[in-house]
Amino acid sequence: MSTGPVRPRRWDPAGVRAEVERLAPELVDFRRSLHRHPEPSWVEHRTTASVIDRLAAAGLAARVGPSGTGVVCDLGTEGPQVGLRGDIDALPLPDLKDVPYRSEVDGVCHACGHDVHATAVLGAGLVLSRYLADRPGRVRLIFQPAEEAIPSGAPVMVEAGVADGLDAIFAIHCDPSLELGRLGLSAGPITSASDLIEIRLKGAGGHTARPHRTADLVHVVAKLAVDLPASLARLSDSRDSVNLTFGAISAGDAANVIPSEAHLRGSMRAGGRVGWEEAGAKLLRLIPAIVEPFGATWELDHHVGAPPVVNDPWAVGVMRRAATTMFEPGAVVPTVQSGGGEDFSWFLDRAPGAFARLGVRRPGQPVVDIHASTFDVDERAIPLGAHLLAAAALDALDALDPIDARSVASPG
Repeated sequence: MSTGPVRPRRWDPAGVRAEVERLAPELVDFRRSLHRHPEPSWVEHRTTASVIDRLAAAGLAARVGPSGTGVVCDLGTEGPQVGLRGDIDALPLPDLKDVPYRSEVDGVCHACGHDVHATAVLGAGLVLSRYLADRPGRVRLIFQPAEEAIPSGAPVMVEAGVADGLDAIFAIHCDPSLELGRLGLSAGPITSASDLIEIRLKGAGGHTARPHRTADLVHVVAKLAVDLPASLARLSDSRDSVNLTFGAISAGDAANVIPSEAHLRGSMRAGGRVGWEEAGAKLLRLIPAIVEPFGATWELDHHVGAPPVVNDPWAVGVMRRAATTMFEPGAVVPTVQSGGGEDFSWFLDRAPGAFARLGVRRPGQPVVDIHASTFDVDERAIPLGAHLLAAAALDALDALDPIDARSVASPG
């Protein structure tokens, strides 16, 4: 997408900064409330209600997402439309931090930063609601459930029409490898596809003295664990980096008994979309070739996750320009493609967009990776995220509607 020469902004960066600074203490408190009351995928009812209540307090009408959790809120009445997406679910992990806002739900915590993402979208929406009252342009706030699940919440929202009509969409993700005040942003693929694979094997079972008279499932499961990933990789374009790794294998519990059932569970990841899309059919050819000569039967459950997130160059340019309004020069750095999955990619099938990695590590502190029970953020990153998303939305609306040259002052 090209929008021609960069035009002067029709919004006031100083006004946005002042509004975000005014909201910052409330946003920190809101994030802490979400952190104390985390909810797993598909059951984010309290989180949904909290978001809707805060939007309603600002006079904004919101609706519950199509799955019964999550929130969609439309701002503005005319002109191009930009989406801002934040995920809201937590992980099934204990919270091992010693902080006042530690999770009060046993075995569940926000160890991936979704509480920060949701709060940043909320803060951006509160700021934007004032600006869009005086200028053309629309923004759709999307608080998405079940990002951590497979299948996940993004395709449900997309199929329900939540992404329809969007001209661009933006999102952020906490990145503890980056210190506070830095932003990772690059065009092209920045995450990998991620699916869950489950294979169940069955055979007659028997005595370990006579494996030739039955289906030796321990032997078969071992061959699958080694040969299936290797064969899938050999049949895939190496540039797509298709990688199948098993994390759980079970077969039998007695030394002298050949079991009648075995089970493998793993993840399949791919750096390229074509390799990911073709992998399912290849699994269906490879599994029987490995299993059936030994007399076993098999069942495959292939739980499709999400394709890679591929950032649009135009949208990256918009977000990079927006970042100049709150980040220091040189703070925006390239980011590499990770092996992790992110279902924001389903939204990018419907609109060009950018996914940025927000630095959340307190300067000088060691890296605690996401999905760790002790993961936390420097809370000064919360208003930074809100500011970035608000600025990206306004810069995108300027670029998408260049005909209207009205100057918009900071709201009073």
